[in-house]
Amino acid sequence: MRGPRDFHPTLILPMIASNWRIKTQLRAAATFAVLFALFGCRPVGFTPTRNPQVPLRVVCTTGIVADLVREVGGDRVRLDALMGPGVDPHLYKPTARDKWRINNADVVFYNGLHLEGRLAALLEKRGRILPVFAVTEALKAREAHRLIRAGEGQDAYDPHVWFDPSLWTRCVEFVAEKLAEMDPEGAEYYRRNAEAYQARLQELEAYTRARLSEVPATQRMLVTAHDAFAYFGRAFDLEVRSLQGLSTQDEAALSRVNQLVDLLVRRKIKAVFVESSVSPRNIQALVEGCRAQGHDLRIGGELFSDALGPSGTPEATLIGAFKANVETIVEGLR
Repeated sequence: MRGPRDFHPTLILPMIASNWRIKTQLRAAATFAVLFALFGCRPVGFTPTRNPQVPLRVVCTTGIVADLVREVGGDRVRLDALMGPGVDPHLYKPTARDKWRINNADVVFYNGLHLEGRLAALLEKRGRILPVFAVTEALKAREAHRLIRAGEGQDAYDPHVWFDPSLWTRCVEFVAEKLAEMDPEGAEYYRRNAEAYQARLQELEAYTRARLSEVPATQRMLVTAHDAFAYFGRAFDLEVRSLQGLSTQDEAALSRVNQLVDLLVRRKIKAVFVESSVSPRNIQALVEGCRAQGHDLRIGGELFSDALGPSGTPEATLIGAFKANVETIVEGLR
């Protein structure tokens, strides 16, 4: 038997190196396990088994998409919306927690058509291994002629389709189809919910048309900060103008401000509108510009464009926010 003095340095050094390698490998394995648990990494093609009695874990990007899924999914889904009231989806930057939430969902729904600009890459990547769907997917495939073009690109469309109830009903159908694929036992439940919600959207369309008929023809101009209401204007015969483009990342040029001021003064428009998810700075510039020319332009109120209202209020739903917008527009312009 060898004693301590019998160990030669050439024997001790390999033992130390071996121990170091083992410890390094163990640390690496532990780190991987933590990251796997934290970020919910799943291999390509992995389809987790689920208990049909447990609600589907559904992540939605915007509150508007979440409202649609809630109406269709009812108590068979457990919803998690990444963006809350007043959050601008054009500028939203995903957090590490958002990535974890997306990775651990059974299914993810988003608006699409480039509304969620900074989330697009993450959603596309996750869509390769997890069920990720744009609710506007069916519109692009089946009714692209009804989408408003927003440039020369193949997918360059205005994303604000929820402002035309007849288009949003098509998105309702699509969500019901996808939920049924994920949860076949609930297919009939989703279909009934979708039909009930579509009926309410039809009622909303009739209500909106009736209320907006009260606005005089000379005042039927809707001016907002960014170009979110083109579908609304087309559906309900309103001329729509804005200072910024489809994305709030666009800057409002001084020339654009001056052009709108001249138009508002010439047409004697009574009011312009701010948005809950957009800075009111540019709209205030219109008011001041008109005042400098002797025209009393006022801010007619706040509209919900890319985000819904606070939780627990009627405006926390699309129909509630839509009606609030209609009332604000009618009272501001007539």
